[in-house]
Amino acid sequence: MFTTYEETLNFLYENLPMFQRIGNAALKLDLRNTLALCEALGNPHEKFRSIHVAGTNGKGSTSHMLASILQSSGLKTGLYTSPHLKSFTERIRINGQEIPTDYVIEFVNKMLGQIESLKPSFFEITVSLALDYFARNLVDIAVIEVGLGGRLDSTNIITPEVSIITNIGWDHMDVLGDTLEKIAAEKAGIIKPQVPVVISERQPETDHVFQNRARSLNAPVFFASDHLRTLAHYKNGQITYDIYQNEKPLFKNLKLSVQGIYQQKNVLGVLEAIRILREKGWNISDRDLRSGLENVVSRTGLKGRWQVLGASPLIVCDTGHNPDGIREVVRQIEMQTYNRLYFLLGMVKGKDVTAMLKLLPKNAYYFFCRAKIPRALDASVLFETAQDHQLVGEIIEDVNEALHAARQRATGDDMIFIGGSTYIVAEIAGL
Repeated sequence: MFTTYEETLNFLYENLPMFQRIGNAALKLDLRNTLALCEALGNPHEKFRSIHVAGTNGKGSTSHMLASILQSSGLKTGLYTSPHLKSFTERIRINGQEIPTDYVIEFVNKMLGQIESLKPSFFEITVSLALDYFARNLVDIAVIEVGLGGRLDSTNIITPEVSIITNIGWDHMDVLGDTLEKIAAEKAGIIKPQVPVVISERQPETDHVFQNRARSLNAPVFFASDHLRTLAHYKNGQITYDIYQNEKPLFKNLKLSVQGIYQQKNVLGVLEAIRILREKGWNISDRDLRSGLENVVSRTGLKGRWQVLGASPLIVCDTGHNPDGIREVVRQIEMQTYNRLYFLLGMVKGKDVTAMLKLLPKNAYYFFCRAKIPRALDASVLFETAQDHQLVGEIIEDVNEALHAARQRATGDDMIFIGGSTYIVAEIAGL
């Protein structure tokens, strides 16, 4: 039996396979363990209503935006996301408050027998913990983010009010498939019989995958970008949006508290999902919608999405970690005004490093870093590969030492960007 949070967390990290640390070896690609754990808990996933969110990029931001809106409307709202940046308890929240450490200790002690017999993964235990916590605390609704893929992800035991698939891109191809169609098929696995599904953006290579899957299950499918669009305005470092529904103004001068320009894609899926919830009888006003979107960070604690850490020099971090994510990051960097760009870069093994390096600006000075996890790509390997793409810089493995070095060199008119991996961003001191 565990008596402290530290020993409980060490047990979870050291004894259960964890994708964050060791990669694919941690994956359990079926739902049997999660179902068995939840059965031992009295099937908590059947005791509250939910929204399920999948996609290659944007599913975390989408989940946080939805949770913030639901909280604004007065609903007791659960939120499950992964991975965490700083603290394990970030993964499980109710109305923005992280799960108490005492609950984690109690849960693990209660489930030790099942852990010993089933030998579940870290993610399987975490999902069952979240579902149990939401059920016991009588949430009105919970937003559940898929971990990886969808069809065989542990979260896929829920039957939600609405499902959302943000987009499809090149990531985790060794697990999900080597074509966009195959990856889309895995994401489409969250579509349930007669449950509406929202696709945040149209992609010609994958639209038919969702349409065919939805048709086979008699599930209504809605492409948000068909009748919603955003017009972005960038001024003095701030982005505001006008949002139109069927070409009629829905919101004017909307300032999302998550300032990444890529959020204009995610917000469409969020708005379409809210429209569906309203049709189902959920009482969510336009005022709740605006308040939720403009206060995501303060309400739900979202971190690491185009997060500004300093103004002079401008210091920004972002967790974009695949080609599509890096492309959006570079697009926003190009919108900034600066004299010189310093780029703190780290990646993990198994990513398409070459594809990402090709996208990065050649006029920046790079500090090549390595996160303190086994999956991290060696900084010297990243440095050597980057040289092949005419990227100039040096190796400083620790991201905080690299940030110190960049600050020493930068003037007030320069920009420092930190990214390439969620785990590099996670190690920034004071984030």
